[in-house]
Amino acid sequence: MVSTGGFVTSLLTSFVVFLILVALFTVLSRMPANYNIYYPARILNGQGVPGGPGKKKPGPFAWIREAYMASEDDILAIAGLDATVYIRFFTTVLEILGFSALICLPLLIPLAVTSHNNADQYAASSNNTYSNIDNLSMSNLPPASMKIWAFFAAAFWVSLVTYYVLLKAYKHILKLRVQHESSQTAEPQQYAALVRDIPKPGAHETRTEQVDTFFRQLHPGTYEKCIIICKLKKALKLYKKLVKARKKLEHAEAVYELSKRKGGEGKRPTNKTGFWGLIGSKVDSIDYYKEQIKELTPKLVVEQKRVQEEEQEGAALVFFNNRRSAAEAAQVRHAKYAMEWQVLPAPEPREVVWSNLAKPVWKRSVTEAIVYIIVIVVILFYMIPIAFVSTLTTLNNLVKLVPFIKAIVKITVLNTVLQAYLPQIALVLFMALLPRLLLVLSTAEGIPSQSQIVRATAGKYFYFEVFNVFLGVTIFGTIFSSLEGIKTLVSTTFSANELVDLFGSKLPPVASYFITYVALRFFIGYGLALSRVLSLTIYHLKRKYVCKTQTELEEAWAPGAFSYHTNIPNDLLIATIALCYSVIAPLVLVFALLYFAIGWVVNRHQALNVQVPDFESEGRMWPHIHNRILAALFVSQLTMLGYFAVKKFPYAPVLIILPVITAAFALLCQKNFYPSFSTVSLAVASQEVKEGPSLPEVLVAFTPACLLGPDQVKDPKYEAADANISSQIDNDIADAV
Repeated sequence: MVSTGGFVTSLLTSFVVFLILVALFTVLSRMPANYNIYYPARILNGQGVPGGPGKKKPGPFAWIREAYMASEDDILAIAGLDATVYIRFFTTVLEILGFSALICLPLLIPLAVTSHNNADQYAASSNNTYSNIDNLSMSNLPPASMKIWAFFAAAFWVSLVTYYVLLKAYKHILKLRVQHESSQTAEPQQYAALVRDIPKPGAHETRTEQVDTFFRQLHPGTYEKCIIICKLKKALKLYKKLVKARKKLEHAEAVYELSKRKGGEGKRPTNKTGFWGLIGSKVDSIDYYKEQIKELTPKLVVEQKRVQEEEQEGAALVFFNNRRSAAEAAQVRHAKYAMEWQVLPAPEPREVVWSNLAKPVWKRSVTEAIVYIIVIVVILFYMIPIAFVSTLTTLNNLVKLVPFIKAIVKITVLNTVLQAYLPQIALVLFMALLPRLLLVLSTAEGIPSQSQIVRATAGKYFYFEVFNVFLGVTIFGTIFSSLEGIKTLVSTTFSANELVDLFGSKLPPVASYFITYVALRFFIGYGLALSRVLSLTIYHLKRKYVCKTQTELEEAWAPGAFSYHTNIPNDLLIATIALCYSVIAPLVLVFALLYFAIGWVVNRHQALNVQVPDFESEGRMWPHIHNRILAALFVSQLTMLGYFAVKKFPYAPVLIILPVITAAFALLCQKNFYPSFSTVSLAVASQEVKEGPSLPEVLVAFTPACLLGPDQVKDPKYEAADANISSQIDNDIADAV
């Protein structure tokens, strides 16, 4: 699909851009004014920055050494278990691809290179096109060749390696999760459980009395208290207005103080009261926002009281005096009807999606069905533009179909650049529009926690990418890779045998497209992630023109967490491509290994220095990752089964055993490991703790911010990731500047 010139151009230019971005990171990260962009995780953990005041300046490659030498415990302590699991995913895929490459690269490529099927096919018909890269793939083997035996054995090797590595990884991550749950310092969610679908209370019974009576009867001596979920829409609106007014007052006072430093009494800031401050009467900002705060505060207090008395719904958070009782409550059926009194493990306080907790089961079920219908429609809709994008990889053939682009194609440099980059960039940009939509759809399902919404979004996005990017490009790229393919599709004498023969000759060349796609992703993607040039630019613009207070500065440089809902599906797509083409076109393994090797180093660096978690789900993402790797393996096995049949290998039907083994392996892991990720085992929950939160602290942690009183302050551990920078570190940076 991609010419040799375009392939080389893509790799070289991607590599050059990567080197430029790494050089930018090396220079910019050593400047004290940029420390809070390149080392926010260190700053928030009070560790200081490499090369800070009183420290030796690190070398240009010190970050690589630090990322490589850091232990798993170091990452766990700074970034949490979720980030540790994410990086372990890279280690797992590296092992799978590394072991696969030991056989596939030295054995299969020489067998392909020494064959001449591509040249013979081209000699037979000029409509059959190929590049030198295609000679490294299985397509260069003639049908029924004895050399296919080596590729046949490699297919079994790749599958066995995947089973072994995944089994080892699942055990290791389960061990990490148990160690985390067994920590001597208990967390608030370990004493809580979420109750949904509570039936209507009796005639003279409040929700609180109903829940208290029910749980004291079933859990005597261990049940403590409950928080009834309320409708928060109005209270939340008032709370947001109040917070906004406080921030604007702080900003206005800071502007006024800055004006005093210029001499005189200073100039009091003003603003217009209309839409976005663009229209309306002009007022004194300090007086205006003080008046707003004075007006909103009592309104919020009244609304808080009204909400807790009149807006209670059919869901609650219940609390116990020990971890074992909470774990037991989350694992047993509490009512004779399964759709009533559903008790689940409580999410971590900072990730609770309050608006979803009280959605009844019928509404969740209906919404979930609607969401999946929408997702299916979106997948089908996106197939059309994806198919169009895939045709852009064959400019020479498009000239025959669309003559007016002939003048563009004749320009050698432009032709090479278009073939090398246009399809991949168009595909990446096109795919970037989708995650936000899937995130909104997953939230609409009524999922109670942010981490679960992220997992649901990641699952939808992965299957979307498999069907549209991988299968879409493979199918349409195969058909449109030659004029012969287009004629076959539109021919009135179209037959299944012709289509099979077409895929037999044109499937491996699609691998060259995916190789350039993978190279673009790891060179440009990881280069941008490491250099953080976009975040740095936005921060300095805000710092110069917008930020006047410490809070505004902190919000400007807050790094956020890993974007698991997009990162993991993208990484899994690369793993799917690598597994599917590992035997058919082994060269893809080289670039997939580079992708995961560079990603392993960069993501370890990001976890240690940059990303700050928004939540901690205690590694619950791993079963999701494990199942999708197996799904990728399943797709690869079906692909190889079909392609071996196309190559007229008589023993191809034997490969049917591999998908069966994969399904059995998935079921085994589901039965043996997954229950320990969905709930906490009693063996772990029964262990004594040295330190744990008091009941009042747990209640405050699980109370929505809009219902907290002014004297109630949450533990900063459960606040958003843009926590305050410590004053000492702030002074160090100021002194260095």
